[in-house]
Amino acid sequence: MIHPNQPLALSAAKNASTVVVGSPLLAASPASSPAAACCSSQLQQRRAAGPGRRGAGRLAAPRCSTIEQAAGVSSAVTVDRTLTVTATVTVQPPIGVVYAARGIDDLTDLIGKTLLLELVSSELDPRTGKEKETVSAFAHRTMKQDTYEAEFAVPATFGPVGAVLVENEHHREMFVKEIRLVTGADDSSAVTFDCNSWVHSKFDNPDRRIFFTVKSYLPAQTPKGIEALRKKELETLRGDGTGERKFFDRVYDYDVYNDLGDPDFKIEHLRPVLGGDEHPYPRRCRTGRPHTEIDPRTEKRRGPVYVPRDEQFSDVKGMTFSATTLRSGLHAMLPALEPLLANQELRFPHFPAIDGLYSVGIPLPAQLAAAGAATAAAGGAAASSSTSTNIVGGVIPRLVRMIEDTTDHVLRFDVPEMFERDRFSWFRDEEFARQVLAGVNPICIQLLTEFPIVSKLDPEVYGPPESALTKELLESQIVESVTVEEAMAQRRLFILDYHDVFLPYVHRVRERPETTLYGSRTVFFLTGAGTLSPLAIELARPQSPTRPQWRRAFVHGPDATASWLWKLAKAHVLSHDTGYHQLVSHWLRTHCCVEPYIIAANRQLSRMHPVHRLLHPHFRYTMEINALARESLINADGIIEESFWPGRYAMELSSVAYAATWRFDAEALPEDLVRRGLAVRQEDGELELTIKDYPYANDGLLVWNSIKQWASDYIDFYYKSDEEVACDEEVRAWWEEVRTKGHADKKDEPWWPAVDTRDGLIGVLTTIMWVTSGHHAAVNFGQYHYGGYFPNRPTVMRKNMPVEENKEEVMKKFMEMPEHVLLDTMPSKMQAITIMATLDILSSHSPDEEYMGEHAEPAWLAEPRVKAAFERFAGRMKEIEGIVDERNNDPELRNRCGAGIVPYELLKPFSTPGVTGRGIPNSISI
Repeated sequence: MIHPNQPLALSAAKNASTVVVGSPLLAASPASSPAAACCSSQLQQRRAAGPGRRGAGRLAAPRCSTIEQAAGVSSAVTVDRTLTVTATVTVQPPIGVVYAARGIDDLTDLIGKTLLLELVSSELDPRTGKEKETVSAFAHRTMKQDTYEAEFAVPATFGPVGAVLVENEHHREMFVKEIRLVTGADDSSAVTFDCNSWVHSKFDNPDRRIFFTVKSYLPAQTPKGIEALRKKELETLRGDGTGERKFFDRVYDYDVYNDLGDPDFKIEHLRPVLGGDEHPYPRRCRTGRPHTEIDPRTEKRRGPVYVPRDEQFSDVKGMTFSATTLRSGLHAMLPALEPLLANQELRFPHFPAIDGLYSVGIPLPAQLAAAGAATAAAGGAAASSSTSTNIVGGVIPRLVRMIEDTTDHVLRFDVPEMFERDRFSWFRDEEFARQVLAGVNPICIQLLTEFPIVSKLDPEVYGPPESALTKELLESQIVESVTVEEAMAQRRLFILDYHDVFLPYVHRVRERPETTLYGSRTVFFLTGAGTLSPLAIELARPQSPTRPQWRRAFVHGPDATASWLWKLAKAHVLSHDTGYHQLVSHWLRTHCCVEPYIIAANRQLSRMHPVHRLLHPHFRYTMEINALARESLINADGIIEESFWPGRYAMELSSVAYAATWRFDAEALPEDLVRRGLAVRQEDGELELTIKDYPYANDGLLVWNSIKQWASDYIDFYYKSDEEVACDEEVRAWWEEVRTKGHADKKDEPWWPAVDTRDGLIGVLTTIMWVTSGHHAAVNFGQYHYGGYFPNRPTVMRKNMPVEENKEEVMKKFMEMPEHVLLDTMPSKMQAITIMATLDILSSHSPDEEYMGEHAEPAWLAEPRVKAAFERFAGRMKEIEGIVDERNNDPELRNRCGAGIVPYELLKPFSTPGVTGRGIPNSISI
């Protein structure tokens, strides 16, 4: 454990010839004594010799001493001029790395010149008013594995060590975990610099890395000796906005989303640039790659997407199934699996065939099976062969199983928990409504506040704005004797509204083969039991130059025909919800909108800043996972375009949603609930939920309040007044850059909160910490549980409603075999298998996952009050675990407890690795 809780200062060794009394060693001003002057003179003489050998900067101990006043107390104190300080550097070498210069680096280790370290004083030289000379030494490999050691002779007037500079003499980067300084042989004097960072080779970049003390400082409190280093480090991280970024770079800068397609490779891959007046969007990290010849606004897609080196996956994360799958390009499964399915029907012939994906599986050829088995045995590393069969084995090794008592293999999926508990639940209205509150997308349901329902789209373009959901229709379906007006007054009518957002895309999406789309509205009624009951669904097709508008309302009618039309209408709504969930609730509102916070924080907040250290765990791996998404998921012809109904319009549609709906202040959970009418703020500021049994909101508010208390305790420790917040130039620059650069297309909106008070800063930080943790967990880790059985959440619908045009042959098939029509409408085998494998990956926790309240940063441990606040936070998260368990066993809470119901655990804080449907990581790490 790291224990530093005072400014880092070197302590006197136990075996020193004299003892320092009355004040910390090196605290006295160097100009206050003759001895100090003598020592300073010798320092200048010896440094003039230059650092031309191992142990450069090491000084022989002077022999003069003095008597001085210490801390106002007359005391005879003899001060040694130099002390021997040992630096122990703990590193983590890259796993399995072999490179051309390895032999040279081994020789460098042998002669003891692996790392050049420089100690930087946090004090200025009182004689010159400038930074003191640094003390340097080479670190050499020790007998202890992954450990290097350096020895310094440090002058007694050096002062507290504020930073360590590191130069890597290897030809390969090195991951430095920590640097520990010990004076003499006294372990109690140890101070630790927490690094956990890649240090580039000096042959790649001659600039030395800077590592600061674990003590956090506001800008105005920065020790004078390291003020310049604090600014220099930020300048390095900002870069100059030019050039193509290299793998080892640590530069953070902004760019638009112009790298999703490569028209030079294939003109059909041309995609609109997201970011700017035409398509407003958050910004991503700049890579500096050249632009394509066909479209000078589009960036070429060549090689891996750059992310700053310390944002990349750890070796543990990088070797997991999830990461290797995304790196190898999950889209490669499409051509790889096609030969296996070429002789089978496009759709599943019956529902038992879908069930067979979990029991029987898809037989695999021997070559493919061998690749998959070998890859799985290697811990999930991707297969090296580029053949289609090896691609399948390399991409999805966890799903390749050996058939018992044979050498044959199959592609077989794990049974999703929802299907395992109740294989027919997806067919029922009760489950359809329950998942609106407790499923994987519980953040789109809204209170119905206006009636009649009217579209806000231009009627000249899309047709009459009136809805087909009339007062008479809704009242005929309400199980109680209330009117629409009375139900609205009682706050009992709710709507899932995908009408205006999707209607403009209907005709464009229908141009895709085997794909259809409607605008939809679904109205629910809150029953006396606290559950939702779906009343009616409206599906709409806008008018076109050749056809009039079509819209129709569907209800669960009294006969078989109406019942099957209702089931088909529900499937369309589920497809709409699934697409919106993946593109907006998940990608846009978490992954995409968070990246600007990360870029701005690294550009404007010093590593020493307490706000940076509070947010740092919440940014872990997000930029890397976003880069992988641009490579394989959201790119042209990637997984999303191939398997979700929006196709090539997917990212454009998320831009439309960003422009129309996203606002930072409403990303706070309480404000989101109030905006959607799912909560009312009382006079005392407390929230009253409109639906008392709303699992996402019930559990989410526990997590939100716990995060806010932790942020409050933390900020109140570092800022003693609102004035200190207002005067914090780094926080001010960070938040200004988030607004004006990261979310530049919304920079002039009036709803951006100010961060000039402690409460304002706490609110902003709580919102960011919630989005990266609780919000993301709620919409991500249940994807396989609910979408792994794809009829429950179809990603695409391939056929129109049979009654849309009432064609004789279509209606005849529907009347004779409605189940076949439903199967014809749902995803094809290829689409289903691809999305099932993808959701299995996206729902999985890595072995090195860091959960909320589980891992304390070293800087937090260095301050007793901050450490105590974090321990209280950790305790609250453990309490939430128990509360969630109690709620899931309460039969009165019918939206989370009941026969065959999946308990709501998506906001249960902790989890084991794998697909568990629970756990709140600090960050968006998958």
